Amino acid sequence: MTPTPSYSLIVDDMKAVDAVIRSRLHSEVVLVRQVAEYIIAAGGKRLRPALLLLAAGAVGYRGTHHHELAAVVEFIHTATLLHDDVVDESDLRRGRDTANALFGNAASVLVGDFLYSRAFQMMVSVGSMRVMEILADATNIIAEGEVLQLMNCHNADIDIPSYLQVIRFKTAKLFEAATRLGGVLGGADGEVEEGLARYGMHLGTAFQLIDDVLDYSGDEAETGKHLGDDLAEGKATLPLIHVMRSGTTEQGACVRRAIESGGRDDFPKVLAAVRTSGALDAARANARSEVQLATDALLSLQPSIFKDSLLELANFAVARRF
Repeated sequence: MTPTPSYSLIVDDMKAVDAVIRSRLHSEVVLVRQVAEYIIAAGGKRLRPALLLLAAGAVGYRGTHHHELAAVVEFIHTATLLHDDVVDESDLRRGRDTANALFGNAASVLVGDFLYSRAFQMMVSVGSMRVMEILADATNIIAEGEVLQLMNCHNADIDIPSYLQVIRFKTAKLFEAATRLGGVLGGADGEVEEGLARYGMHLGTAFQLIDDVLDYSGDEAETGKHLGDDLAEGKATLPLIHVMRSGTTEQGACVRRAIESGGRDDFPKVLAAVRTSGALDAARANARSEVQLATDALLSLQPSIFKDSLLELANFAVARRF
């Protein structure tokens, strides 16, 4: 059975974050409320807010700004999901219809913009230029990552370092910002703050690499997405890159053709190649390496139950099935 992250230390804090989310979603525009509430209500692990709360606890923060900033991080993440699903033409997320499938692309894009702008309103209320700098930089880099991913669609020649750069920008940057913010709120010294940031970056990278694996090994009922979605969009994710590097000539040619043409016609053959070539094990090994780097990054952090939970989350990242 896949372990799940333990939020026992932050149960009350997570409830407070949910209350902030509900309050800050309010808009006089009915469609804004409908779309925003639909996507937030879809749930998910709330991993990024939890990381911020745990990082803040690990450095001794005892105020309330971490609730507001955890909600900010979740809003930024939700906005990227809304925009992602439009760009990818996705119709399923977490086992439910995507917002764009239900409300249309225009509404999804515009409500994503609302969530971004609301997030910036909220971060201003914290009254810290350092906080604003971290979140503004993260949001900009995430946008660059989205464009990088778009540029690499149908590119079968992408190598592992270039692919990891996309992940670091698009996915890991918000993990990094969340854990760094926890350190900043708690007044951590430079070494501890940088360690928390590195932890978040490597954890976010590992999390995405396992998502790549699950696209070829997961259960659709558990992952809440169609297997082969990445291939249909022409994305050369890490398992596919490993097949082209280490599989047979026939397997490599099959994967290359599928990436360049997109669609699902070649999915059964690609799936067989991924599962028999050792690509999934190789991708998992990459993810485990990232988790080890994340764990090492916390060496300067003083022992605590919060640190233990951060380490537990790192292990969850590579053991999960959904």
